[in-house]
Amino acid sequence: MPEKVDLLGIRVDSVTMAEALAEMERMIAAGRPSLVVTPNVDLLVRLQTDAEFRSAYDHASLVVADGMPLLWAAKFLGTPLKAKVSGSNLFVEFCSLAARKGHSVFLMGAGPGIAEKAAAILQARFPGLRVAGTYSPSFGFEKNEAECAEIVRRIRDSKPDVVFVGISSPKQDKWIMRHKQDYGAPVSIGVGAAFDFVAGSVKRSPRWMQNAGLEWLWRLLMEPKRLWRRYLVDDPKFFW
Repeated sequence: MPEKVDLLGIRVDSVTMAEALAEMERMIAAGRPSLVVTPNVDLLVRLQTDAEFRSAYDHASLVVADGMPLLWAAKFLGTPLKAKVSGSNLFVEFCSLAARKGHSVFLMGAGPGIAEKAAAILQARFPGLRVAGTYSPSFGFEKNEAECAEIVRRIRDSKPDVVFVGISSPKQDKWIMRHKQDYGAPVSIGVGAAFDFVAGSVKRSPRWMQNAGLEWLWRLLMEPKRLWRRYLVDDPKFFW
């Protein structure tokens, strides 16, 4: 089992990308519904005050560091993490692995047609990738019992190995925790805007900004009205 590092009371697994992929394959082989989570600074701060969100993390089978600031903090505390493993990168890397190994995936999330477009692009990039299904939910779907039941039915009937949920956190992690036992897929993971990045509907920050820990600045510049409070008021609590 991976070594774990404590950050704000959350046990983060110290893994490389390759090790994270191997852990997901182990979960597929085990066949029990498991959750993978990808915390960043913003989510670690939210976890301190959201009990339902915290419960999802407490029950997660794999917790990977999605952000360079987590690596800096872990190193400062004398318990370094091996690598940053972002959900967006893990999504693409697993699809590459799945095409080689025969695993199937289901894409649930993003706006109308985005999951379907992302699936088509990934299948072209990784020949042999088995996409069990896609679904773009309506706004506020998590409060619509009928739509949630339909999503669960589609996932259950298509029997994917991994379900990628591309909506915002903490909504995606809470939804998975409520329903993963019902649809029964071995692995579920929330990947935020990953479908949008692959489909090209949202431009991701340049790689140098990702490596420098400045992806948050890119997002702030893209959506200042929505994100200024999160990044300039709420998240600095993490460093204190």
